[in-house]
Amino acid sequence: MPIIVHLVDDDPSFRTAIGRLLHASGYEVRAYSSAQELLDHLPEGEEASCIVLDVQIPGISGPELQDRLIRLGLVLPIIFLTGHGDIPTSVQVIKAGAEDFLTKPVSREALLAAIERGIARQGVALEQRCKLKEWRSRLDKLTRREREVFEQVVRGKMNKQIAYQLGTTERTIKAHRQKVMEKIDARSVAELVSIAERLGALSPVQETMQAIASEVPPKVVNSAKLSN
Repeated sequence: MPIIVHLVDDDPSFRTAIGRLLHASGYEVRAYSSAQELLDHLPEGEEASCIVLDVQIPGISGPELQDRLIRLGLVLPIIFLTGHGDIPTSVQVIKAGAEDFLTKPVSREALLAAIERGIARQGVALEQRCKLKEWRSRLDKLTRREREVFEQVVRGKMNKQIAYQLGTTERTIKAHRQKVMEKIDARSVAELVSIAERLGALSPVQETMQAIASEVPPKVVNSAKLSN
């Protein structure tokens, strides 16, 4: 599928000129005369696309549109292109995540390079989002007991400690632990911890401190009577 560039500018002659340039470079162009027009036709799904956006446009300004898109959670790279650039605005939009801040007239090379960088970064972001979605799906497939074992393993608990806490045998915990690794498709405990962190199920510093503070002393574990 062709990469889509959403072009937002209130100057019709500029939209026509840039649109022709982008078409000639292999992009599909969708042009809008205002930010509201874009908001009324927001892209659906996770298509490869970016926004080339003027700063000063009637109604909702470029930076205001950027803020709204961020609040909507849209992963769309934004390249600001303006004839009225200033340092405070450029710093503001770059800090907010804009791919670039270019001034008119812009060279073909500079514009296309910015679009290519934005699309590449979007691809990485979408790939990470897909991984998170897949991991959440796998996590949801764990049984109640497997989820309990998962939560203890990623907090650094040993099999004996988990068995004592859950009132079962170490052998049973080993079996559950193996199932967890298989269902999550993690090759190591370190990878399992990394997945938990990315899913927001584990705060590295806080959870590690909690694990240390709440550890069951080895002597207590060894002397405990474990049962199924």
